[in-house]
Amino acid sequence: MRRIVLDTETTGLDPKRGHRIIEIAAIEMDGRKVSKRHFHHYLDPEREVDEDAARVHGFTWDMLRGRAKFADIAASFLEFVEGAELMAHNAPFDMGFINNELHLLGLPPLQNEVVDTLKIAREMHPGKKNSLDALCNRYEIDNKHRTLHGALLDTELLAEVFLAMTRGQESLLDDDAVPALRQPVTLNTDASRPKLRVLQASAAELAAHAQQLTDIDKASKGICLWSKLESAA
Repeated sequence: MRRIVLDTETTGLDPKRGHRIIEIAAIEMDGRKVSKRHFHHYLDPEREVDEDAARVHGFTWDMLRGRAKFADIAASFLEFVEGAELMAHNAPFDMGFINNELHLLGLPPLQNEVVDTLKIAREMHPGKKNSLDALCNRYEIDNKHRTLHGALLDTELLAEVFLAMTRGQESLLDDDAVPALRQPVTLNTDASRPKLRVLQASAAELAAHAQQLTDIDKASKGICLWSKLESAA
């Protein structure tokens, strides 16, 4: 399934009070990497921005007047996220605003599967701060350039945080491979069978393996067992 990380910036906290989206960003994941495919727009909210919100993201209505309105980008946004699993930090907030914008256009709410990384983080780190900045610090992800909230930057950081939080949790086998493992096994005891070929890893494969161990060691704060075993070998 396609996975898309998204974020919004808004004029305030509650769409039910008339607040609107001023920035929307979404980036597509390519397996365990962030792809170059992304969707990003600043939007004219057609209303004033609350002072508290402006202090968070730095935008006022005057800075956004004349930009595209949500109605102008709705079709391309829906096309970009169609069929994808959506991921956001405090997803109910972002999904609430997006669905409100769609409602204002007479369109139905999104039906995509949604993953809330804030909920995941709270389950993994109960009793600790789980803001995006706190998670970046916890997983040693560089966020020094994040002086204000911005939807595109935050999606990129959130993608890195998600990869760090879930490193090592992927199945080594896809679903289609599992049934094959349940088939009866027939042992070949013919001594004349040819010897198995041993394929040596290429230099590129060895480099990719070393980088993977480095990433795991960083995410686990130096307790990667594989790295220790290879060092001792």
